[in-house]
Amino acid sequence: MIRVESLRKCYKGTAVLDGIDWRVENGEFVILTGRSGGGKTTLLSVMGGLTKPDEGRVLIDDIDIWKISEPDLASLRNRKLGFVFQLPSLMPALTVLDNIFLPIALSGRSPNREDRERARSLLEMVGVTGKEEQYPAQLSGGQQRRTAIARAMINRPPILLADEPTGDLDEKSEDEIMLLFQMINQQGTTVVMVTHALKYIGFGKAYTLKEGRLNPFEEPQAPPETTTGKGLT
Repeated sequence: MIRVESLRKCYKGTAVLDGIDWRVENGEFVILTGRSGGGKTTLLSVMGGLTKPDEGRVLIDDIDIWKISEPDLASLRNRKLGFVFQLPSLMPALTVLDNIFLPIALSGRSPNREDRERARSLLEMVGVTGKEEQYPAQLSGGQQRRTAIARAMINRPPILLADEPTGDLDEKSEDEIMLLFQMINQQGTTVVMVTHALKYIGFGKAYTLKEGRLNPFEEPQAPPETTTGKGLT
């Protein structure tokens, strides 16, 4: 579904993505980890059609997304990709329901009856039922994140890109959000997620981005035991 070829992106002369070749298959749950500032968010942004690479290609369903026109790219993002960012990024002047309808508005149409039924179904799925007419400031951090997930799913995208979606939540909310992503994946959506939380590595196929290169995740090795000097004189 997603194919990355010879991908390269530099900032101030430093390659944060250095010739990456990668493939994400239909229905996979993929975890990206690595140190802060190592390029994970950049990789997600390039894959999602938000940041243009210096070199290389990104193909979604065999469409080279950086070779098509900006209107076609915007249409592709709206149809095929859902985004959950580090912060919920909800519009404070809009109700929960209107925030969820934003991707529909960006496609140039008004929500219809089917959209409204889907929005309410999504709110029930993410556990924010009854909050439709409230504003983001009236929600907890976890509820805001759940609303952002519902917004990302309103257009039924086959791919969900999530950048540190649990980074500022308490442990209980963090676990609940991760289980929600797992449920979305089990329903057939491909999930690509950036996270620092190594306890969630087992949710999917995990990779580490380090020095611009992407490699399968390996568990950190325990340091070797040192001698205590017992018996020495």
